Amino acid sequence: MTTTTRRQFNRLMGATAIAAALPLSARRARAETITIKFSHVVAPDTPKGRGAEKFKELAEKYTDGQVKVEVYPNSQLYKDKEELEALQLGAVQMLAPSLAKFGPLGVRAFEAFDLPLIFPDKDALRRVTNGPIGKEMLGMLSEKGILGLAFWDNGFKIMSANSPLHIPDDFLGLKMRIQSSKVLEAQMNALGAIPQVLAFSEVYQALQTGVVDGTENPPSNMYTQKMHEVQKHATLSRHGYLGYAVIVNAKFWADLPDDIRGQLDQAMAEASDFTNGIALEENERALNAMKEAGTTEFYELTADERKQWVETLLPVHDEMSDRIGADLVKRIQKETGVA
Repeated sequence: MTTTTRRQFNRLMGATAIAAALPLSARRARAETITIKFSHVVAPDTPKGRGAEKFKELAEKYTDGQVKVEVYPNSQLYKDKEELEALQLGAVQMLAPSLAKFGPLGVRAFEAFDLPLIFPDKDALRRVTNGPIGKEMLGMLSEKGILGLAFWDNGFKIMSANSPLHIPDDFLGLKMRIQSSKVLEAQMNALGAIPQVLAFSEVYQALQTGVVDGTENPPSNMYTQKMHEVQKHATLSRHGYLGYAVIVNAKFWADLPDDIRGQLDQAMAEASDFTNGIALEENERALNAMKEAGTTEFYELTADERKQWVETLLPVHDEMSDRIGADLVKRIQKETGVA
């Protein structure tokens, strides 16, 4: 055996020994591409849509192509009510549903995020999502076969309709679309509106045909779904928060090789920083674009009008406290300075 041949032989034997020492799951992972189907219901050019694409980019980069992320936006695979079941069944591996979705799943603590006026600003929100409360809440999903990875922002919501919405009495009798959430239902009832639960993908047509009169959304969702084309008025109420939890099928995640899981954790951490960093600018960009379109009149509440909103909506906290968990609501109120 020549010196060159001996070196090649030794390298081959060394590589074989290393491969044999690896767990079977790890060897399979190196031989096969791992596919993550990431499904969501919004447009690609929203904060969540861009966050999903950023995670795809980083996940494939850090795993050197061993992981392939397929992103399906705009309800291409599943609508609101279908996607969580699909995740639990393993039909998709990753979602970023709005936080309101976990109440109907049986994890009512997440309905605290739907409480009106619970987060006065982004700093108050961060103290909850990035602190012990947020960590505890993500951990509650494990009993449903779901692992919570991160919180992603969209932004603070505005109200829209085909009539002005300046004071609570302006909502009387209006059919207002909401996500499936008892807290959002209570919010609209407090305003005197008639809450209507509709899938996000159905909202534009419902507004266009008059099935509902109005809705609530951050500007980015309103703009990318073209709701401003069928809504004459919008109030910059910033009365509530819309965010998401990035989640995975717990069994799928647990079965990943340790090194792959670590690389994906890094990708998710960086994608989360990216998403939460662009959310504010994306909403400002969308709001400016809608103002320029001129199809919707945007209104800023006066101090007296906002006071009326506060007096009408804050009682929803007490009304929903038993459902969500009185201790949790009090802890969040203490963290955010709202009482």
